[in-house]
Amino acid sequence: MGSSTPSPSPAPPQSTAPDRGASNASLRWGILRRALLARSSSSRASERTSNEQQKKGDTNEISRKASRGFNLIECHALPISLLSKSQENSLNGNENGVGCQKDVNICYKLPCGGSPEVNVVYRREDSLELNDIEASNRYNIDTTGLVCCWPSEEVLAFYCINHSDMFRCKRVLELGSGYGLAGLVIAASTNADEVVISDGNPQVVEYIQQNISMNAETFGRTKVKSMILHWDQEQASDMLNSFDIIVASDWWGALRSGISTTAAELACFSV
Repeated sequence: MGSSTPSPSPAPPQSTAPDRGASNASLRWGILRRALLARSSSSRASERTSNEQQKKGDTNEISRKASRGFNLIECHALPISLLSKSQENSLNGNENGVGCQKDVNICYKLPCGGSPEVNVVYRREDSLELNDIEASNRYNIDTTGLVCCWPSEEVLAFYCINHSDMFRCKRVLELGSGYGLAGLVIAASTNADEVVISDGNPQVVEYIQQNISMNAETFGRTKVKSMILHWDQEQASDMLNSFDIIVASDWWGALRSGISTTAAELACFSV
């Protein structure tokens, strides 16, 4: 009776699901690769079809950009044309065309006593132009604040509303404010003594100042102003003793550390 050779075990089925052990960096590079292939005429339709589910899974796993935020604060878009005539003239008078067709006007209804509303004008997404890049090079600052109203800013604003007591009668500085949502919310809802909303990009600060002017009647007795401020300059460190609280939201820190979008990094420092 001859001995039979055992047949090899079948190979385990290949899974198309995203590798949960993959690093955040490799997932991001995978998303970039697929984006580049999608633009290439030589990319195969079959590959795009077979990878569609993986694309969605990887994007949900690692992508941090949520253009509509997290819906923590009720908001809706208003036509720029609804701005009062004086506001519209002021906006259109800016060198960089603040308030023009590339901008949107978003009304936020704050979830606090009296339900105050804050209007924020900012750029439409994907509206960066060559002159924006030239300006950023001229002032040695990036264009992060012009890209959109970042979701982490909404998280910070919501946090400040729910911890309003810590800001009462305080002098508050917001760093890297972008279009200034959090600072505007602090000024409108916490009875702070003073709020300074800062960014390093002069173009962004123009938007901040216009948003302050638009919402002036909402701030009560709180003094609010804009400021051009670079984090890495000596001027910034010298200002620490001038404020009671410094706040900042960090979308890039959340990206680097792999923090979920629902817990975007934010900070409130008492100084």
